Amino acid sequence: MKTCLVVDDSKVIRKVARHILETLDFVVDEAEDGREALGRCDIQMPDVVLLDWNMPVMGGMEFLRTLRQQDIASQPKVVFCTTENDMAHIRAALEAGADEYVMKPFDRETLASKLQIVGAA
Repeated sequence: MKTCLVVDDSKVIRKVARHILETLDFVVDEAEDGREALGRCDIQMPDVVLLDWNMPVMGGMEFLRTLRQQDIASQPKVVFCTTENDMAHIRAALEAGADEYVMKPFDRETLASKLQIVGAA
C-alpha cells in the first residue's frame, strides 16, 4: 500500500484528508507543522506528502525546500493543499519542488485526480 503524510495545522483538514486517502487505499500519517513532518519523514519517508502552505513553527514552503535538499534515494510526491490560489503562489510552490497543487476545500474526486496526475494513485 502507498503511504501519505498529511501535513496541516487544522485537525479537521487532516481528518477529512485521512478519510479520503484511506478510501483510496493509502496508509496515512499526520503532522501538524513542517518540523513535525520532517521528523516523520526521517522515521519513514512517505510516497506522497499532502502539504498545507500556512502553518506555525515551519510552513509548507520551508518544509518543501528542506525536504528537496535532502539526499535520499526516493523523493516523495508533494501535493500542496491550500487556500492560496494566485498564480504567484502556485508558481513558487512548483519551482520549489511541489509536484501538484490542490485548492481547499477539496473532495475525493479532486484529490484522486491530483494523485493520479503525479503517479501516486
